[in-house]
Amino acid sequence: MKFNITAQDTHSKARAATIETAHGAIQTPIFMPVGTAATVKAVHQRELYDDVQAQIILGNTYHLYLRPGLNVLKKAGGLHKFNGWTRPILTDSGGYQVYSLAGTGRKINEEGVKFKSHIDGSTHFFTPENVMDTQRTIGGDIIMAFDECTPYPCEYDYAKKSMAMTHRWLKRCCDRFDSTTSNYGYEQTLFPIVQGSVYKDLRADSARAIADFGREGNAIGGLSVGEPAEMMYEMAEMVCDILPTDKPRYLMGVGTPENILEGIALGIDMFDCVMPTRNARNGMLFTTQGIINIKNERWKEDFSPIDEFLGGYVSTFYTKAYLRHLVICQEMLAAQIASVHNLTFYLWLVAEARKQILQGSFAGWKKEILEKIMRRL
Repeated sequence: MKFNITAQDTHSKARAATIETAHGAIQTPIFMPVGTAATVKAVHQRELYDDVQAQIILGNTYHLYLRPGLNVLKKAGGLHKFNGWTRPILTDSGGYQVYSLAGTGRKINEEGVKFKSHIDGSTHFFTPENVMDTQRTIGGDIIMAFDECTPYPCEYDYAKKSMAMTHRWLKRCCDRFDSTTSNYGYEQTLFPIVQGSVYKDLRADSARAIADFGREGNAIGGLSVGEPAEMMYEMAEMVCDILPTDKPRYLMGVGTPENILEGIALGIDMFDCVMPTRNARNGMLFTTQGIINIKNERWKEDFSPIDEFLGGYVSTFYTKAYLRHLVICQEMLAAQIASVHNLTFYLWLVAEARKQILQGSFAGWKKEILEKIMRRL
């Protein structure tokens, strides 16, 4: 993987760069649609290519391990061949999903994590080693180290012990990754994950430890789990000041359009979140003019396009009134239209941010665009 910075904003830490992978180049800053179970929910691959113009998508190790299973993925030739996505893929480690299984008999120890499947209750065990092997089989271009995502709030002592274990797990991940090769003939890249909850000294210690591993990119985890946004920004800024500037930084699971633009200003390059598709399925639309609850009565006879300023077939062809009708009737097409639209908006937003960074006008643009897109219509 190669990372080349093209431009740096003069009034913030925002930067525009290119990440080169085996399945193509990624222009940053970038938002990555989440394809949990080998699919971005309600969205065809063709729409991801043409309308959304996604450059990279995510796959979820926990879910793919359970279904369709590693045997199927290996026989298919990896996730790219299985789902027909030819551009880059990033796979998470399953650590967040295991974290979310707290209360279901999940047990964490030095060796790994024992957990029960949410599908059939069967018992499974993840270790740093077998998570590396699993991601080798899935075949993502960028794969994540196995870590423990601590909850918020979290006691200091627990956060410290968890962080230290995450670092020990990272050493095991690196050893396994470096002693194996890709199953499909192309290179993969391993990103470590900074932890430490919301404690400044722990975050700083973790960022320094992760930087010392010298991998090709780094991620910031354990945020956007319930802490106030300002606390998230504070932690992200401090970590970015420690992580090397010549490698991509990935803020995991974030977030709202405002979170993304603020993260870009702090020096973050990569983002992912289920928000655009999850909110779409509930009738919330992000537009260039503000946020719309399409279920509201005011859209019943609004025959204007969903967002005539955004571009893309879905956003400019279908009307607000028609989409509202589909949502009220609980038609499947509603989720498809709304999901494609919201993802198109998110990819438009980061593309515009990149354009402004290249032009040297990001900081002023960010203030103006946030006032516009975060208002409720």
